Amino acid sequence: MTTFKVKGGIKLKGDLHPQGAKNEALQVLCAVLLTPEEVIMANVPDIRDVNILIDLLRDLNVVVKRINESTYSFKADNIDINYLSSEDYKQKSSRIRGSIMIVGPLLARYGKGYIPRPGGDKIGRRRVDTHFIGFEKLGAKFVYDTKEEFYRVKADKLVGTYMLLDEASVTGTANIIMTAVMAKGETTIYNAACEPYLQQLCKMLNSMGAEISGIGSNLIKINGVKYLAGCKHKILPDMIEIGSFIGLAAITKSEITIKNVNYDELGVIPSVFSKLGIKLQRKGDDIYVPSQENYEIQSFIDGSILSISDAPWPGFTPDLLSIVLVVASQAKGSVLIHQKMFESRLFFVDKLIDMGAQIILCDPHRATVIGLNHQSKFKSTTMTSPDIRAGVSLLLAALAADGESTIHNVEQIDRGYQNIDKRLNAIGAQITRVD
Repeated sequence: MTTFKVKGGIKLKGDLHPQGAKNEALQVLCAVLLTPEEVIMANVPDIRDVNILIDLLRDLNVVVKRINESTYSFKADNIDINYLSSEDYKQKSSRIRGSIMIVGPLLARYGKGYIPRPGGDKIGRRRVDTHFIGFEKLGAKFVYDTKEEFYRVKADKLVGTYMLLDEASVTGTANIIMTAVMAKGETTIYNAACEPYLQQLCKMLNSMGAEISGIGSNLIKINGVKYLAGCKHKILPDMIEIGSFIGLAAITKSEITIKNVNYDELGVIPSVFSKLGIKLQRKGDDIYVPSQENYEIQSFIDGSILSISDAPWPGFTPDLLSIVLVVASQAKGSVLIHQKMFESRLFFVDKLIDMGAQIILCDPHRATVIGLNHQSKFKSTTMTSPDIRAGVSLLLAALAADGESTIHNVEQIDRGYQNIDKRLNAIGAQITRVD
């Protein structure tokens, strides 16, 4: 287990460059399985989950070449489809949730796809019904082995159809799209997810020869094609990391510039942080956050307490609610955080309460935060990272605390944040990694 020793109470100053988006990378990397031609992928983040998926592609006999620090070449011209039945595949693919998105491309190109029960964050139920219902509507047969917890889909022929998704699942929509692009005829997907990362996937597939319309809306139409070619694709900067850096600047009273953020793709993220009283300025395609001694939470127009909740895009992403919660705990004022999508994501707040935060956990989905207005610093403590986003939230709390804190299980943070300790140390943080 890897540990961070974090000295808190230090103001940071400098530029931070966001990594490539983790959630986009997991989608577009699976899409390389749709073509035997070379795909060049730029701005690939060097993080644990992405590296596990790249290793899986290698095991499937995809030729992978690293061109530079963040650019790769992939060529899937000789896939070992029998590897799907191996014990090694079952073990490796269960380590990350994103591995489920290799099923759609393999089903489209080879007529079958297998996956064990996906792993990932322990943040409550994360069902995969949407994926397999979509595959079935396209003509696949689905079998779930309850003893091995192994999912199998097979199809002699995939045919386009109309489907109304039971939920706007991002990975489910991505998986179904990657299957439908090579199905015969037209597929219509209503209640589709429409996150920027999914838009990126659709644009990449169209550059490969797919025929997808309705990109950016919740109504996607796909005309199936027989063949997809290679392409070049650049992954967007990670909006979750950008939001984390905004929160970092506020809670540590730091002056930070976040570089090359693709501002127009951030949706409501800047405005939500502004509601917490955080001053931020757009400078070209950068975000400048000045040092603030305090920040005051806004109320609604009628004077009622502000509430911040997650929702499918273009609503506020659930991946940043943990960051908002910890930042609000040092604001002036109160806010209700409502985590609608995952019932276990707020359970990390007991560690913040141990550090002195005033938080009432109303139920698994709601927490009321009474801000300390930086009048009382967090106390240093020892804690364990339960998942990626909570782990970074605890890291922010430790950086704002009085004294040295210890965070165990930082492998969870490494799953989504590239060299976070080195990058923050470069602007003044004091984080020591202990393996």
